Amino acid sequence: MTENDQRQLGKILWAIADQLRGTMNADDFRDYMLAFLFLHYLSDNYEAAAKKELGRDYPDPDAVGNGGRSPLSVWYDENPDDIAAFEKQMRLKSHYVIRPEHLWTSIAHMGRTQNGELLRTLQAGFKFIEEESFSSNFQGLFSEINLASDKLGKKYEDRNAKLCTIIQKIAEGLAEFRTDTDTLGDAYEYLIGQFAAGSGKKAGEFYTPQQISSILSGIVTLDGQEPTEGQRLKLESVLDFACGSGSLLLNVRRQMGKHGIGKIFGQEKNVTTYNLARMNMLLHGVKDSEFEIYHGDTLTNDWDMLRETNPAKMPKFDAVVANPPFSYRWQPSDALAEDVRFKNYGLAPKSAADFAFLLHGFHYLKEDGVMAIILPHGVLFRGGAEARIRTKLLKDGHIDTVIGLPANLFYSTGIPVCILVLKKCKKPDDVLFINATDTEHFEKGKRQNYLTDEHIEKIVDTYQHRKKEDRYSDRVSMEEIEKNDFNLNISRYVSTAVPEPEVILADVHEELVDIEKRIAEAADKHNTFLKELGLDGLPE
Repeated sequence: MTENDQRQLGKILWAIADQLRGTMNADDFRDYMLAFLFLHYLSDNYEAAAKKELGRDYPDPDAVGNGGRSPLSVWYDENPDDIAAFEKQMRLKSHYVIRPEHLWTSIAHMGRTQNGELLRTLQAGFKFIEEESFSSNFQGLFSEINLASDKLGKKYEDRNAKLCTIIQKIAEGLAEFRTDTDTLGDAYEYLIGQFAAGSGKKAGEFYTPQQISSILSGIVTLDGQEPTEGQRLKLESVLDFACGSGSLLLNVRRQMGKHGIGKIFGQEKNVTTYNLARMNMLLHGVKDSEFEIYHGDTLTNDWDMLRETNPAKMPKFDAVVANPPFSYRWQPSDALAEDVRFKNYGLAPKSAADFAFLLHGFHYLKEDGVMAIILPHGVLFRGGAEARIRTKLLKDGHIDTVIGLPANLFYSTGIPVCILVLKKCKKPDDVLFINATDTEHFEKGKRQNYLTDEHIEKIVDTYQHRKKEDRYSDRVSMEEIEKNDFNLNISRYVSTAVPEPEVILADVHEELVDIEKRIAEAADKHNTFLKELGLDGLPE
């Protein structure tokens, strides 16, 4: 399927969502729509694997008398004694099992025929996927999808009819395309982006625009010590401690290739978004053994895996990426002041947890790892506790690059933001500043500004080769930064202002003298003509 087809499929599914949600809140309907797309993906993959496993024994999907049932339903009916062995084998090869009655083929048929048992079948199917499908525990995966909600209808029959219509329309939209893993994953990402656009400020909780993700993933996948050597061959682990729907982690995986990351780790506080992230991973073909997403609070560090006190066992990551909530209000305490993550730097102020998030991720970075985090510009110049943290990070040689991005790139805020690149062992003794805020470095859109592939490539290339360019980038010594009281305000070091042309007074004087001379010559010539005509000359 072409990229254009993938976008078209996303647009069709969005149009269906926009048409069918009625008076339902867009965020609520998002959960239903994405859950059904997720079920379609799991079913397609499972049926393809089952067909391969059963070979000639796989029933003909077009056989007369199947009554719209999936081929697996037919096989289950005909081979009851072999079901247990078959499911055991499928768990080994596909990592999960879905019962025939819960497959999208069966669900879509029930939707087309307005089957009165659709709602109950879906409830049973979601429960089975959460508790029995995978060897890993996906408890609560569909916890935010209330199929008994009054938002779908007052009575069971009304809710069932509404679900039948939604599923029928989705099935019809998908039927126009030959779908595969990547296609459905891209459609899922497109829908998340569209729902984010409609959610305004709420979108910051779960979505990082792909163009911004591409900058971060392009940076952290390069060699940590020698970026000019190009992309690493392998990342053993990558962490996003405020992962939202997981789009940033998936962008890193896309950059490295499907087998370029040992394991993906994410953490998310919002339960709805946490479930979106788990679905998003599976829908993009990441096996349940290849990722771990934890539901919990990053700032209080309630993930047991990260609370390991034995330095030899404490997890460290090759790459850390994050787009945490900007200037988040938190509750620093005496206990947190002694926390190993903050002890050597101090606590971020109550009014803005930006540096608390940064220090959390930085603590778990490997010695040769790379961290890239999106933050508001205030972290570059605000005083007080933030100035003390910033100063120590600079003196210790941990801030490698500061990248300024233009305003209005995010759904959640119109303010310009920056990307900080940090390393525990960086070789350059200067700091690279990239000022990509000028109009020539982004495109203006109707509702939002955006970066093209060329803009993204220029930022990553400038970082990789540490390039200096007038009005765009510069390598600034620590001596100069210290003279500026460790203020990292980008415009202090890389101004985008166009300098006024230099004025040389001697040249201006010479030009004026020449003009006066030509005026006098022209007047004399004109007076000669007037005299020949018997007219008075020009007044002097």
